[in-house]
Amino acid sequence: MTKKINLGIVFGGKSPEHEVSIVSAESICRAADINKYQIHPFAISKEGDWLLGDQPFTRLKQGNIGEGSPLPPAKILEMDVIFPVLHGPYGEDGTIQGMMEMLNLPYVGCSVISSAVTMDKEASKRLLKQSGLPIVPYLSLDVDSWKANQDKICGQIKKLFPFPCFIKPANMGSSVGISKVEKFDQLETAIQTAFKFDQKIVVEKGVEAREIEVAVLGNQELLVSPPGEIIVKDGFYDFHNKYVNDSSQTIIPAQNLSSRKTDEIKDLAIKAFKALYGQGFARVDFLLDKKSGRVFINELNTIPGFTQISMYPKLMAQAGVPYPQLIDRLIQLAFQKTANKQECYTSFDSKSDWYKKK
Repeated sequence: MTKKINLGIVFGGKSPEHEVSIVSAESICRAADINKYQIHPFAISKEGDWLLGDQPFTRLKQGNIGEGSPLPPAKILEMDVIFPVLHGPYGEDGTIQGMMEMLNLPYVGCSVISSAVTMDKEASKRLLKQSGLPIVPYLSLDVDSWKANQDKICGQIKKLFPFPCFIKPANMGSSVGISKVEKFDQLETAIQTAFKFDQKIVVEKGVEAREIEVAVLGNQELLVSPPGEIIVKDGFYDFHNKYVNDSSQTIIPAQNLSSRKTDEIKDLAIKAFKALYGQGFARVDFLLDKKSGRVFINELNTIPGFTQISMYPKLMAQAGVPYPQLIDRLIQLAFQKTANKQECYTSFDSKSDWYKKK
C-alpha cells in the first residue's frame, strides 16, 4: 500500500482576509483525495497564534481560540508538503514562504520573492513597467509624506488623474481598503481609509473597463486558462461585492472576446507571471478598456481564493483541470520546485573540482 502524503494546510492568519482564508482551506480539505493525503490543518488566529485540533475551522469561526503558540508546532516538521492558504499580509507576502524555506519544507505556490513583490502593488507595477508590460498610470504614497503634505498631495493627484481614480493599500488583497473616488472632496477620506490597512498606498487612474481574469498553472511549462470576466451590478469589484452583497457575476469563458484579443491576454498573463518570478500558480487580473480596447495588467494574486466556486479553480476547470486534480497538480509542482532548488550548492570550497572547472 502506498504511503499517504502528509499534507499540511496552513490557513487563517493575521489579515483582514482571515475569514476568506478559512473558507478556502475548508474547501481544499474536503476536496483533497483522502486516499492520497493525510490532511493536517494548521490554523493561525488573528493574533498570530498557531492552533492544532480536530476542528480548527470551527474554533476560528467561533472565536474559541483556546491555547495556541506564536511559533509553529513541531508537528509541522512531520509534513511532506505545505499548502499555504493565507490570503493577504502575513501569508501571501513571502512571510510564510520564508518560514517554509527555513524549515526545508516543500510548499505550494510562489517563492519568497514572487510572493513579496506581487503583494506590493507598487513594487509589482514597477517591475511590470520595466518589463515593457502595459499598466494604468499610477502614483505611490507613503504615510509619512501624506501626514506632512496632505493638501499638496491632494492637489497633485487632482492634477495628474482625472476623476474617477482608485485609491488602494499597496499590500492588501480581496479589494480590502479600496475606494473609487468620483470627485475631489472624496479624496482625503479615501486616502485615510487606505492608510488604515498599509503604510503605503497606490493611486491609479480610473479606466472604464471590463474586468478580465486568467489562471496560470506551472513552474517552467505553463498552462493558461481561457479568460473569464467579472461583471458587477453596482459600483466596482470591492470586498463587499465579492463576498457580502453577492452582486457580482462570473462568466467563464468571457464573452465577446475575439480570438486575437484572447491570445493577447493569455500571452500577457504568461509574460506577467514570468516578470514577477511566478511559480506554481497565480491569477492574473486585467482591465480591458471599453473605449480603446487596450489591455492593462492590473495585478497578480499568488494565493487566490480557492473555494470550488472561486474564480481560479473555475478558470482551471475550464482549462481541463478539475478541482481535485488541481490540488494534485499544485502539490506535484511544489515537490518539483523544491527538488530543483536542492540541486544548488549550499556550501563553497575553493579547492573543489567544481571551483577549478569554473
